[in-house]
Amino acid sequence: MSEENRNNQPQEAEVQETEITEEELSEQRQIRREKLKKLQEAGRNPFIEEKWDVDNYSQDIKDNFESLEGKEVSIAGRIMAKRGMGKASFIDIQDKQDRIQVYVRQDGITPEEYEWFKTYDIGDILGVKGEVFKTRHGEISVKAHEVKLLSKSLQVLPDKWHGLKDTDLRYRQRYVDLIMNKDVRDTFVKRAAIIKEIKRVLEEDFGYLEVDTPILTTIAGGANARPFNTHHNTLDLDMKLRISNELYLKRLIVGGLDRVYEMGKMFRNEGMDRNHNPEFTSMECYMAYANMEDVMNVLEQIVYKAAMKANGTPIIEYQGKQFDVTPPWNRIDMAEAVKKITGVDFSTIETDEEARKAAADYGMENEELKDWTRGKIIAEMFEEYCEDAPGFMDGPIFVTGHPVEISPLAKRDPEDPRITRRFEAYINGWEIANAFSELNDPIDQYERFKVQQAQLDDGTDDEAHPMDEDFVNALEVGLPPTGGLGIGVDRIIMLITNAPSIRDVILFPTMKPLEK
Repeated sequence: MSEENRNNQPQEAEVQETEITEEELSEQRQIRREKLKKLQEAGRNPFIEEKWDVDNYSQDIKDNFESLEGKEVSIAGRIMAKRGMGKASFIDIQDKQDRIQVYVRQDGITPEEYEWFKTYDIGDILGVKGEVFKTRHGEISVKAHEVKLLSKSLQVLPDKWHGLKDTDLRYRQRYVDLIMNKDVRDTFVKRAAIIKEIKRVLEEDFGYLEVDTPILTTIAGGANARPFNTHHNTLDLDMKLRISNELYLKRLIVGGLDRVYEMGKMFRNEGMDRNHNPEFTSMECYMAYANMEDVMNVLEQIVYKAAMKANGTPIIEYQGKQFDVTPPWNRIDMAEAVKKITGVDFSTIETDEEARKAAADYGMENEELKDWTRGKIIAEMFEEYCEDAPGFMDGPIFVTGHPVEISPLAKRDPEDPRITRRFEAYINGWEIANAFSELNDPIDQYERFKVQQAQLDDGTDDEAHPMDEDFVNALEVGLPPTGGLGIGVDRIIMLITNAPSIRDVILFPTMKPLEK
């Protein structure tokens, strides 16, 4: 189309929008119901429509304008804006990609259809067929020759200037949040891409097999956490939602499936904050004949390639900070980290009594300190003083040397049996992954379970790991040397998408019902 012809194309009209009151909202909802009734009485009930053949989407049309100019396209989406209502109008249609302008003229779709079209509201869903063109202002648009109402919106969307900004309402009405906030849609598109890339790396780069394991269990094992309890009526059996899938996946390694992974929902009946939701997505993978260092490499590749896939760079920009996730990542021993922050040197402390005194001298105040072991104190001092130390755990960084008391499923370090062959990975001070050279000694495992079960029974630790005799039996059958890794998928997505809260990367986060 020549520039002269383009100058003769229609020019967009502009309207101003103002915030409406609750009273006006109620009135508008009633008006919409009346419009629906008139449509139905005229034999135009939009809710009987079953199908509309879509052959193009908004962004694809814009990206391929040169090849599509002057050609017919069929699109569908939601009305997000209307301008002018004489004999010609402009509307913005929003589909799964973005928005595109549609030009509707009375003589383009027939006067009768245009009169009905003028009654359509923002939020209504339309099918449109028409010709791709560019307006005098250079906006790529579709000139309609057919407009079909496919669904009537009986609610009033937030106006485009004020949007949907109430955080609590956004989470409760994610469907409206997705309509009104493009950055929210983009976040969940990236979430899908990140998850797909994690699976691709595991399957194509490392040869893992995706599997499914039970969500309902009788023993909530594989982690130290409080489970959700439920009851199976037919079996008259108390059951729990899984807190981890670790022990089932290890059983599969015993069975000869040498590399397995599962990504899915875990459930922990614990506190909620910007990094914790009771229902969350975790990925665990297990590699036979491998160790902690091998799964370190797996994690580095997963995070690096997920960041590259989503953002095209290994530099994660998060809330004013930058993190370069290019491998290899730094490492630090847990006791060394405690020494750097507190000055307490546990390499010179051998007994539990000495450890308690050192912790008390530093200022730890806890009524349970008298019962804690040296290893428990190292872990508690790391959590209390190191994890929140400004900049210290920004990472990405691997923390190693976890005491055996807090690692019931990890191999002991042959050079120091007080610690285990375990790491936790941190970015921005958050734990994003946990991994072991897996404990495969059934006798040692049984004894550790006994200690943990005793803590559960006497109430000293309600998050201790319960006894799982069938898992011990599986270890007696024989678990090869195995490297295992668990990743907090939601936290990685938070970092890569620069989301301030875990609720911003979960489509429907856990919410307390509104009081009626």
